Amino acid sequence: MRKYSLLAIAATLVLALGLTPLAASAGTLPPTDASNPAQGGPTPTPTDPTWIAFSAARDALEQKIHQDLSFVQQWTFEEAEFVGGIDDCRALPEGEEPQQIYFGWRFLITTMGGAQYEVRTSFNAKIITVCDQVTSGSAPAAQATADTSGLPAPVSGSAVSGGFEVGGQVTGMSSSAVSSMKSAQMTWVKMQLSMGQSGASFITEAHANGFKILFSVVGDHNQVMNSAYQDQYAQFVGGLAASGADGIEIWNEMNIDREWPAGQINGSNYVPLLAKAYNAIKASNPNTLVITGALAPTGYFGAAGCTDQGCNDDTYLQQMAAAGAGQYADCIGVHYNEGIISPTQNSGDPRDNYPTRYFGSMLSRALSPFGGKQACFTELGYLTPEGYGTLPGGFSWAQNTTIAQQAQWMAEAAVAAASSGRVRLMIVFNVNFTTWGSDPQAGYAIIRADGTCPACTALAGVLQ
Repeated sequence: MRKYSLLAIAATLVLALGLTPLAASAGTLPPTDASNPAQGGPTPTPTDPTWIAFSAARDALEQKIHQDLSFVQQWTFEEAEFVGGIDDCRALPEGEEPQQIYFGWRFLITTMGGAQYEVRTSFNAKIITVCDQVTSGSAPAAQATADTSGLPAPVSGSAVSGGFEVGGQVTGMSSSAVSSMKSAQMTWVKMQLSMGQSGASFITEAHANGFKILFSVVGDHNQVMNSAYQDQYAQFVGGLAASGADGIEIWNEMNIDREWPAGQINGSNYVPLLAKAYNAIKASNPNTLVITGALAPTGYFGAAGCTDQGCNDDTYLQQMAAAGAGQYADCIGVHYNEGIISPTQNSGDPRDNYPTRYFGSMLSRALSPFGGKQACFTELGYLTPEGYGTLPGGFSWAQNTTIAQQAQWMAEAAVAAASSGRVRLMIVFNVNFTTWGSDPQAGYAIIRADGTCPACTALAGVLQ
């Protein structure tokens, strides 16, 4: 295993990471350009009633048990009917009258120490009750167990071995891209393929330059629910594995209607494709790393979690897990491209405190439904306009980020991922993209407009 220099920030990171921030869904409306996708600008929903009630429930529980609950193992919520009133879950002090509220939010919160608490609130979050003990209640619809009886048994074989590694997404393996990645101590290269596109030459080129190669494989989102098409997809990715692909990501951002048919977006609908692809890959090459398609981080779809147009990533992940996705994956794919503060921070974003803003909460958000699984960041990047000009309106949130910050935060993210023990792979988005316009992908590139790569130097400093 490669040894990592964690520098002075490691001690802070060990305390800050590996935990689940107690926060509600963020709002990020994905971009419309699907080529070389970059994460779009956030659309916060601070008036979401679930978020308001959730914040009030957290504060009340912190006061009750005298603990800081910025991080927890897990939390869930549901709309509930309180048959005996909101206070029927606790013993009232003498002289206190029960509050006449019979409908509201029911939150279940599991602390880092494993203790579980129930907190109830009215829909307007003005009335709050911390229960004496957890009562019985129905699980949220998004977490209902799906019928997995028709899924195949997973083919044996695991690629989860070795230590944490870093790579970069490229448009092509130019000499400057190769030299920059090597100088940064990267060992992986990522490219996106459409189903049917040959990957043989990319595999050969990557291996010849000393890199492992990860393919993110997408297809026709209008056909993806068709069983016969899923079989064709599985055959294709199985062929990539047989040809020597070191890792394969199964689809991309399938929680939005740009990548999956509207009206059929649900984590349980993704699992049959994942299962077929996993078995085909493992039958061809058991050492190929199979990664679930990373989702678009978003809370755009409101308190219900899903609409016909898409699902919030946390809701979708819960649906995937309930449908058995974990048995068909070596690691869980994650995207994190909207940071404008250090990944060592878990609060203080000037926009708001939604969990998609922070490295630590995105990691926990992805892994909390999947037990002991590791994460693979298949896109992790920091956007800066320095050297290019003014960012378009949808990306103006990153206007003040500098190249120096991009470099520092990228290195800190690598340290954070390695220190957590929960990340197998971190792919930098991106190495050498040059598009600058409505989707300013060049702003994410670590090879800057002048040809320098400060992030390469920073990464090398912590990956030696």
